[in-house]
Amino acid sequence: MHTEPFVKKMSTRKLPQAAINTFAGYYKQLINGEKGFISENQIEPIQKGQLDLWQTNSSYTSIGEQALNRTVILKLNGGLGTTMGLQGPKSLIPVKDQLTFLDITALQAINLNKKISSRVPLILMNSFKTDTLCSQFLQKYSELHGDIPVSFVQNMFPRIDVSTLAPVTVPQDPQLEWNPSGHGDIYTSLKTSGILDQLIEHGYLYAFISNIDNLGASLDTGILGYFISNKLSFLMEVTDRTWMDRKGGHLARHKDGRLILREAAQCPEQDRQYFQDISRHSYFNTNNLWINLLDLKKLLDENNNILNLPMICNRKKIDPTDPDSAEVFQLESAMGTAISIFSNASALRVSRSRFAPVKTCEELLLLWSDYYLLNDDYHIIHNPARRHENMGIKLDPQYYSWIEQLKERFPHEAPSLLECNSLQITGDIKFGRGISIKGAVSICNRKKHQIIIPDFTHIESDLHFE
Repeated sequence: MHTEPFVKKMSTRKLPQAAINTFAGYYKQLINGEKGFISENQIEPIQKGQLDLWQTNSSYTSIGEQALNRTVILKLNGGLGTTMGLQGPKSLIPVKDQLTFLDITALQAINLNKKISSRVPLILMNSFKTDTLCSQFLQKYSELHGDIPVSFVQNMFPRIDVSTLAPVTVPQDPQLEWNPSGHGDIYTSLKTSGILDQLIEHGYLYAFISNIDNLGASLDTGILGYFISNKLSFLMEVTDRTWMDRKGGHLARHKDGRLILREAAQCPEQDRQYFQDISRHSYFNTNNLWINLLDLKKLLDENNNILNLPMICNRKKIDPTDPDSAEVFQLESAMGTAISIFSNASALRVSRSRFAPVKTCEELLLLWSDYYLLNDDYHIIHNPARRHENMGIKLDPQYYSWIEQLKERFPHEAPSLLECNSLQITGDIKFGRGISIKGAVSICNRKKHQIIIPDFTHIESDLHFE
C-alpha cells in the first residue's frame, strides 16, 4: 500500500503540507513493520538527584512576574468525554460548583490578568471534534477576545484499516474516517495556523502548555522565572510516580544522553514490567510544558515545520460505541516527546498539586466533594482541613462509569469526604443529601435492587447489604 490515497484524502480536506508529510512519514514506518517502540535496552532510568526539585523562590517569582506580558497560556482541548459516557467535548463537563473545565480555565486567565494588570492570552488547541461547541461556549467571556485568536484547530489524520492498511471509508458517518493527530501536533499546528508567528509579532516569547482537564496546571510565575533564568528552550514538569501512574508516560534518559519520554503505547510488551516499575522509572510526565517560542520557530523553520516526533500507533475500534466494529490504526504523536528534540531541554520535579487530572468518574466525584476546594483565584486546591492529602477511591464500574450514572446515584451532592481515607462502593447504591464518610469505608450492595442511603447519614464503618 502506498501513501497516495492518504495524501489525496488529506489534500482534499486542504490540510497543510507539513501535516501531510508528517502522516506520510508515520505511515511508511507502519507498513515497514515499525510500531514506534522504545525498548528498555535503549534507555536508562533517571536517578534520584538528577533533576531539580521545585521549591518556591522569590527571585524566580519576580523574574516570572516581569515576563507575564510576554507569556501565553495554551490548553489542549481536543478530547471528548467518551470514556465517561459522553459524546461531546470533555471540557464542557461541570466539575466544581457547576463550573466546567472550560469555565475554570477561562476564569483563571481572566483573574490573572486583572490581578497583575497583565495581558496573558488564553489559547485553546481544539480538534475538529471540539472546535464548534467550545468556540461558541467561550463567546460569553468577552475579556478573552483580543488581538490574539482564542483558539485554533489541530490537524487530523486519516484512520487506517488494520486488515488492508488502506484509508477507512464510513459513508454514513465520515467523521469516523479521521482522528485528531495527537497533542504532539501542537508545534506544527501553531506554525501552519499562523498563531506562532502572530504571537512572536506581538512580543510573546514563552508558552505554558497543559491539558485542559488537569486542574492543577495553572501558570506559576516562579516556574516561569526558573525557565527563563536557566535559558531553557523546553521544560517538562514531572512528578514522582505512584502506583496509580504506572500506566502513564515516564521520563528516562536515552543511551546517547538525551532526556526522552516513553508513553505506554511506545513500550513493547516484553518490557511492560519495567515500564510499570515505579521504583525503576520514578518520574511521571504531567504534560505541563514550558516552551521558548523563538526557539520553537527556529526549529520548525529549519525542518519544514515538522519536528519528526516519535510515532505512536494506537489500535482502536472504528466506532467506539460499537465493540463489534472493525479495527483501525490511529497514528499520533505526544507533545512531551519533543524533550528529545530541543537542544536545551530539561525537566523539573514538581509537587503532586500540579497534576490533578480528571480521567474517570472516581476523580470527578472527588472534585464534586469537599476533598477539593475552588479558591478565589479559581484554582482547584486540596482542602487544607484534610489530614491526609491522598485518598483511594474505587467505584463499581457497572454503576458508576458514566457521568449520567454518577448523577443518578448522587442526585443532590457528593458526600463529605473531609475525613475519609479511602472509599470503595460496590453495587447499586443511591446517596441522599448531607451524607458524610469518615475513615476507610467499604459500602457494598449484593441485593438485586438499588439501596438508598438516607439523608444526613454519617458513615464511619463498612456497610454491607446482603
